Amino acid sequence: MAKEEILKRIAKLVAEGDEEEAVQAVKEGFAAGLDPLVILNEGAAKGMDIVSEQYSAGEAYLPELVLSGDTMSAVIEVIFANMSKEQAAASKQGVIVIGQAKGDVHDIGKNVVAALLSVNGFEVHDLGIDVTVKSFYDKAQEVGADIVAISTLLTTSLPYLEDTARYLTDTNTRNKYQLIVGGGPVTPEFAKKIGADGWARNAFDCVELCRKLVAKGNPGAGSTMIVDSEAV
Repeated sequence: MAKEEILKRIAKLVAEGDEEEAVQAVKEGFAAGLDPLVILNEGAAKGMDIVSEQYSAGEAYLPELVLSGDTMSAVIEVIFANMSKEQAAASKQGVIVIGQAKGDVHDIGKNVVAALLSVNGFEVHDLGIDVTVKSFYDKAQEVGADIVAISTLLTTSLPYLEDTARYLTDTNTRNKYQLIVGGGPVTPEFAKKIGADGWARNAFDCVELCRKLVAKGNPGAGSTMIVDSEAV
């Protein structure tokens, strides 16, 4: 099979969420002499672009998006295992600690965000659900995070987002981490009120937000960055 055909097949399988076949196609790509970064950017990432466009157009739904994200995560694991240290470092956009705020056990939306960030070159450390304020801080310290991302779908968990911002300030580490917040009840106004560095409308907007914040630097200073693809 020609190299271009292998790349197209990888993209198709990732878009369809066929994890087993996608991983096998990636291995075929290596056997054919394709570079890991080419497989990542011209194959797997194109597959996520396909399903992202389908999702935006209402032609694909959340379950399909989750399947594609899981497939992409499996593919990335194989690709990175075949990369040199230099290639892996060059492809990494930043380090993110993500989790669902204390008291919240809903994680589908957060999982989609984590998957999309991973496939877009971020090193993602997912703390899961019901995460305490200090756990976000401890993990960020441990992995040298660029961004701390907190989500909630419950209004009762909103105070924990504000507590996290305050904890970072009280520990004199607010200038080390970009703090972003999201989820159903989390509005841009709330993000601004607690002094978060950023807020995004959806998972795709969150990827753009994280890229911009890493490029901007200077956490904890300036206004809250808002990325909203639905804004008129």
